[in-house]
Amino acid sequence: MTVEAYFNPDFTWPKKLLFFAVACLGILISNFLLLGWNKLAKGGRKREYEEYEEYEEYEEDGFKSLLLRFYELIIAATSVMSFACSYVVANHVYSLYRGSTDDGFMGTFLYIWENWKDFALLLLICLSCVINTLLDKLIIPLKGITREQIATIRMLGMFYAIIILLYLNVIGDESEYSPVMMYYLGLMVGRFVYFDASFMDFLAAMKNMFLNIPMLMLGLALSGGLAFFGFEVGFLLERNYYIVGVFYTHLFLLAAVFLFHHGRNIISFFKRKRY
Repeated sequence: MTVEAYFNPDFTWPKKLLFFAVACLGILISNFLLLGWNKLAKGGRKREYEEYEEYEEYEEDGFKSLLLRFYELIIAATSVMSFACSYVVANHVYSLYRGSTDDGFMGTFLYIWENWKDFALLLLICLSCVINTLLDKLIIPLKGITREQIATIRMLGMFYAIIILLYLNVIGDESEYSPVMMYYLGLMVGRFVYFDASFMDFLAAMKNMFLNIPMLMLGLALSGGLAFFGFEVGFLLERNYYIVGVFYTHLFLLAAVFLFHHGRNIISFFKRKRY
């Protein structure tokens, strides 16, 4: 397998638009599922909306919170998968050109990957965090969720990536994901247990994780279903490592989230302007 095999020349723009349309459909279905989840969760607790003028306003506020947290999960998952994919591609390029006497960029890359691989991985993790922040603050600004909720969802994103990597190992992908999984397991443990954390802090973190498990399952079902569709119709290639196809899938989901989030804001703006 060569580096060029990472790109599918048959994945033309019409096919990309079709794949994007399916991604949008998946996000739309997820939105309806979240709406139903919110109605079921709020249905038996009408006394909690005393500070709201109408029950519909209370219900809409809960749905908005669920929606923003789900979008945050897609953003976090894409950022995390960018690191995992970068590691796999870099490791594969190293295996292809190992032993090369090139003194240029490739020679520098081979030297760094051979002697400073762990530091390169840390740098990739930092870059994925920067990407996550840029997406959150500039490209898809999600206003209405707390910092605690964002921290919980980002931690959930690491768990999300670990589940995907474990599955890819089970189905026999050639790549080795153990270093990536160990890094993210370490980050998750660090998030749960830090220097000044009390037992109650640990229980609170576990509770927040548990409450968002259904959202994690929804995200995995959405990305898994879209990736399965992409591989089945030939948009994504099995021969260029499954992780690359999974990362492409998340890029399209991220684009769909961008469309839905900003489209929703534009519609809300015109509604306010009308009244």
